[in-house]
Parts: sequence; C-alpha cells; structure tokens
Amino acid sequence: MELPEEVRRIAEDIKAMRIRGAGRIARAAAQTLMLAAEAYKGDSLEDFRAYMEEVARLLISTRPTAVSLPNAVNYVMRALREGRFQSPEDARKAVVEAARDFIEYSLQAVRRIGEIGSRLIETGDRIITHCNSNAVESILVTAWRSGKRFHVYATETRPRFQGYITARNLAREGIPVTLVPDSAVLSVMRSRRITRVIVGADTIAANGAVINKIGTSQIALAAHLHRIPFIVATETYKFSPYTVVGQPVEIEERPPEEVLENPPEGVVIRNPAFDATPPEYVDMIVTERGIIPPKSVALVLWELFRRRPAEAGGVKVEEDATA
Repeated sequence: MELPEEVRRIAEDIKAMRIRGAGRIARAAAQTLMLAAEAYKGDSLEDFRAYMEEVARLLISTRPTAVSLPNAVNYVMRALREGRFQSPEDARKAVVEAARDFIEYSLQAVRRIGEIGSRLIETGDRIITHCNSNAVESILVTAWRSGKRFHVYATETRPRFQGYITARNLAREGIPVTLVPDSAVLSVMRSRRITRVIVGADTIAANGAVINKIGTSQIALAAHLHRIPFIVATETYKFSPYTVVGQPVEIEERPPEEVLENPPEGVVIRNPAFDATPPEYVDMIVTERGIIPPKSVALVLWELFRRRPAEAGGVKVEEDATA
C-alpha cells in the first residue's frame, strides 16, 4: 500500500525542522503512526504489519540524533510487533491505542517536570537557557505562576534561532526575558551574576552525557568554571538504551546554507546541529520521575528497559574534530 501523503508530509516537516524539539518530534511520530494505521484499508494482517514497518522506518530516518523519535516509534510499534491479532482491524486498534497512550504520557511528563523543576527556582534568580524546550518552559512558567520572580536570559541559538521562540513564549507569560547572542553567554554570566542555567535535551546517554543543541556544551563548561548550577530538564523517553552498549550517538549535520547561503569561494561551512555535554558538567537532571544526578541515568535505563533485550555501557559521540 502506498503511504498516505499526510504521512510523507509530516515526515518531511520533521526532517526540515518545521516540527522542532525532541518532545514535539516524538509526539508527531506517534501521531503519524496513528494516522497511518487509521488510513489503512486492506484486509491482510501481514500487509498491515509490513506497511506500518515502512512508516516506522520513514519516521526514524528523518532525524538521527534525538532518541525520543525512535523511542516513540518503538513504543507504538511494540504493540503491533508483540501482539497476537486475528485481523488487521484488531492490530490497527492496538497501534492507535498505543499512540494515544504515548502522546498522553509525553504531555503529562512535561507538566510533571514543570512541577518538580519549579521548586529549584527562587525569587531573584537570573537564569540562562539555550534553544527551545517544552520542559524548560514548563519549569519557568510553573515557577512564575506560583509567585516566584526572576529574570531569564535566552540565547538566540543560531543558526535556526530557536531561542526567539523561547523568548517570545516567556514574554507572553509576563516573565522578564532578555535575548542575547550565543557568543555573549560568558559575558552575561559574569555581568548579570547568573544564578543557574537550565536547558533541555535531545538525548541522554547511559553515562549521563547530554546531547542537546549545538552550543550547550560551551555554556555548560562556562557554568562549571563559574560554579553555576547546570540543570537539564528532560523526559525519560529521551534516555537512550542504545548507548548502554556503547552505540555512538550520531550528531546530525544540517545543510550549510542554514549558516551562510553564499559563502566566499574556498570557504567550507560546517553545521552540526548538536553537541555532547560531559556528565561532570551537569549538576542534576529533572525528569518526570524526579531529580537525579547524571550517574543515575544507567539505573533509570535499567528500570525502563529491563523487560526488553539487553542494551547496556557508556557513550561515544561521533563528532569530526578535524574540520
């Protein structure tokens, strides 16, 4: 069966970053699997399984770094892969139910992170954040609505300028927010006496390393040198079971045109979308299950995935340091 046009459109939107953010991508993937299942009109169970596997492969191929995408797809597809069905209709219903379950859990997780993380915020705080994260926004908005008063410094987050989204959303809540160039972070830390840094994550490795928007590791290093708490807010479905056995986290390279459309002759443009922050620069990780230190990520992964085939160890990150 030909894949529905809407399925291909959403996959392309994820790939082109018209749908952004690891949590949003994960929910979009689950929604797309549900849409594909509902669109299936055949009467063969085996054909339905093959059709859904093709949709799953398409979605997973769109963004290589954020583990939330394959984790969401595998969560939904597990209902199909492990279920015993008498008809494609029964299988279709199982996929739709699993997709709805994942989407609801994802949304509830963001709300729960907001509740837990807001306890870390104090009146008078001066906070730096980077890129755009539902979980980080949930923490800041929840804290603000509880009566705490603070100021946020949001980085632009070049070259896609996701920091603009964060600044706009916080301003709409009435939260004082200042937009700053990525290169101004160290200066802002010193001149504004920043009290904490809060960022999201696209993937958390088994050893506690944080893979997030490019520039995160530099901010973490600066915070570490200035003894400023560096806090990561993320849902546990962004924890990567694949890194347990040392599988590398692929760092996505975006088109060079995002940086500069017409570079001078002889100039090579590199545009890595993410980087890896070592666990020793991370003070705590706020999840929907509570606050944990980076060294506890492996334990959480064991709890989450112990009923599945083994996947366990450290992390290696594929980054070309030669250019």
